[in-house]
Amino acid sequence: MSVNGSRRIYQAAAWLILPAALARAAWRSRRHTQDRGRLHERLGYGKALPEGCLWVHAVSVGETRAAAPLIRHWLKAQPACPVLVTTTTFTGAEQVRMLFGGRVVHRFAPYDIGPFVERFLARTRPRAAVMFETELWPVLYRTLARRHIPLMIANARLSERSFRGYRRIHSLMRETLAVPRFIGAQGADDARRLIALGASAATTQVTGNIKFDIEVPADLAQTGAALRQALGSERPVWVAASTHAGEEEAVLAAHRAVRQACPGALLILVPRHPERFAQVARLCAQAGFVVARRSAKDAVAAGTEVLLGDTMGELLLFFAAADCAFIGGSLVPTGGHNPLEAMAVGRPVVFGPHMFNFKEIADLALAARAARTVDDAAALGAAIGECLSDPRRRQETGERGLALVRAQAGALERTVALVEGLLD
Repeated sequence: MSVNGSRRIYQAAAWLILPAALARAAWRSRRHTQDRGRLHERLGYGKALPEGCLWVHAVSVGETRAAAPLIRHWLKAQPACPVLVTTTTFTGAEQVRMLFGGRVVHRFAPYDIGPFVERFLARTRPRAAVMFETELWPVLYRTLARRHIPLMIANARLSERSFRGYRRIHSLMRETLAVPRFIGAQGADDARRLIALGASAATTQVTGNIKFDIEVPADLAQTGAALRQALGSERPVWVAASTHAGEEEAVLAAHRAVRQACPGALLILVPRHPERFAQVARLCAQAGFVVARRSAKDAVAAGTEVLLGDTMGELLLFFAAADCAFIGGSLVPTGGHNPLEAMAVGRPVVFGPHMFNFKEIADLALAARAARTVDDAAALGAAIGECLSDPRRRQETGERGLALVRAQAGALERTVALVEGLLD
């Protein structure tokens, strides 16, 4: 199909699903009172901004955390250049507020429909745009090109699965990927797939994964030790981070096995999506576990078996207070989540077979013997039990992970250089 035909079908489909998208956003806003009245931003509306901001788009929590080092650097190095950060999700918006407060302007990104994109750009008037990871929006990219607003894709990743999906609209993707002035790919495989999809080899380079440039707070060791003291300094503690629907059952079954091998062990269970916190609390209780909720400031007694991490922005603290970590989204075919935060504080990690969204990181961690992969609840329980039972091996594994994170750092510096070139 020609690019014009693909473009017309894409835009018609976007208009068709718009009512459902708006209804979904309105429904989800019920749980996010601070953002409940901001639905109009998804149609491109919002207060006009002074001309010349740097626009950074990060879809949700993970992308916002990845973009955070670049945004912090920019706020410090270029204080006269305002920063606009857009997200797609409400949790992404909460993460922006938590990380930056009023130091940046936050908007919800407009839907990829012509009038909405035009309105958004007319009101925000960015000097340049930086899209994080895999945000390929044909209408937006084409409009940026027509308005002569330079664009960069930073920390770009493209899994084999996503690549096969985008190949179905190859002509439209080729036109879209011709727009960015720079593409900084996380790895060689990402760069290869992007080029095969239509990106220019001359503008695509491997910058590395900016997620390796993790800023660990200076007081994290102290706050982590304080939390561990409150949880019980003598008891084994493990974290199941960013779990998804259908995965908590396996984690709880594994925890039952862990407690048989390590009596008194505590699980810190952190669901990925806040709207599922109450559901997961009920699931834990139905499974017969004694549960404390972090959001309610429940005391963690000796008889507490599960601490539900139903708060935002505390995952790094939980890692620092625990002995080892399971990375969620990997026992179900979601694609996994980033294991680097746990590794950056020297914690061994375990994940399931579905890490395709973080394949390169997972492969590096496995090759460095800083991580272990499991296929089901039984294997997860055995792996965590072994980790908690062997302090020396646990420390060695954690040290290898920390060394890997430090060795792979440097993507931030390379990405900053490209952003400076974008503005020049």
